[in-house]
Amino acid sequence: MSLWSLFQAASQLGAEVRGDGSVMPTALSLDTRTLQSGACFVALRAERDGHDFALQAVAKGAAALLVDHALATDCPQLVVPDTLAALQRWGQTRLAAVRPKTVVGVTGSVGKTSTKELLAAAMGGWKTPGNRNNTLGLPEALATLPEGLASVVLEMGMSTPGEIRRLTEIAPLDAGLITLVGTAHIENFPEGQQGVAQAKGELVAGLRRGGIWAHLAADPWCRWIAEQPWAAHAVALPVGAGEAYHWDAVASLGAAGSAFLLHTPKGELAVHLRLPGEHQVRNAALAAALALHLGTAPDQVARGLAAVAPEAGRGRLHALAGGGCLLDETYNASPDSILACAKALLQLPGGEAVAVLGSIRELGAGAPGIHRDTGAALKALGLSRLWAYGDFARDFAEGFGPGVQAFPDFEALRDEATGLSAIPAGARILVKGSRYWRAERAAEWLLAHRP
Repeated sequence: MSLWSLFQAASQLGAEVRGDGSVMPTALSLDTRTLQSGACFVALRAERDGHDFALQAVAKGAAALLVDHALATDCPQLVVPDTLAALQRWGQTRLAAVRPKTVVGVTGSVGKTSTKELLAAAMGGWKTPGNRNNTLGLPEALATLPEGLASVVLEMGMSTPGEIRRLTEIAPLDAGLITLVGTAHIENFPEGQQGVAQAKGELVAGLRRGGIWAHLAADPWCRWIAEQPWAAHAVALPVGAGEAYHWDAVASLGAAGSAFLLHTPKGELAVHLRLPGEHQVRNAALAAALALHLGTAPDQVARGLAAVAPEAGRGRLHALAGGGCLLDETYNASPDSILACAKALLQLPGGEAVAVLGSIRELGAGAPGIHRDTGAALKALGLSRLWAYGDFARDFAEGFGPGVQAFPDFEALRDEATGLSAIPAGARILVKGSRYWRAERAAEWLLAHRP
């Protein structure tokens, strides 16, 4: 079975075909800015109506359009009542048609994307590209899923209740992994962290009967999930101290990454990672334990984990021309992930340890206190200085105490004499922030302007 023609897709979607139905799109695209020639452009109705960009998509080389009414163009079209429903149906039916032997879902408040990469590498499986982890990106990726796959690893994200439930309807799971239940998006959950746990637990609720899901043994909220009646049909696989799968002998290899020894019911497995930090060791231990439990050969697991390289914004380490290093963790931020990355920074060789942090989003009414607590925790860990910016920079500063500089926005951080240019030569620098604050700008400035 190759990719679907428009005629084949129409039979799955209940769509009307306008134009040449033999056209076979190479991918789906939801955004004309990233559309590649040969893709089918999906015109979604959101804050902006995708139909207004359909002709632009055609000009950029779209092979077809998925629309809710016929448009005045010669480009072939699939016409459906609801393009969002059709997008999700396309991904759902494609997965069902080429069903791999094992479909695994990965979620968690921190480390989803890194753990997805590690697990896919450990299993030698296909993975959702980038962070296509929501009810738009996941079906977009699944719509052109290759045939003949033994395993696929799907990242599943959420910011509100019910999102992961919908993702497991689109992509029913054989196994799963929850990295950690933290406080990300907690402003959307009146029940607090229990609400976050319930939403993450939708992945477990969506597993087939007898499906395995891995979690950190030390995570109390994952243990809570395992005790819920709606999780009783699945089998929890705790990983950590006192369990059949646990790890020790953790070693920081500096710029070369990390190493550890995984203990399993069938023996020990030495693992080398190119990713720095004990949080990545935890992610890798979870991925390795689940892969082994699902029957992957130990040598494949070790080889796969060793091959995963840090991506931009997700643990990439840069040596600086004037000495020191920059740990690029700019993709997003939560209190848990900031502290985990700060610990990783402290394990690296170099001068004083400092951080450049954008504020954290979606923390609700407790945001000021959480920023103060995070600032205090960074100082307690041993960071000597902090440059903070954004709406809660002063709260970061209040918690951190002496050695902090606070700025209202990136422009002030960049331009003021006490900002980025004041970071000492030879320092070890962590750069991180919520997606809203685009902390990659700070990383790019430092890489371009360090002496």
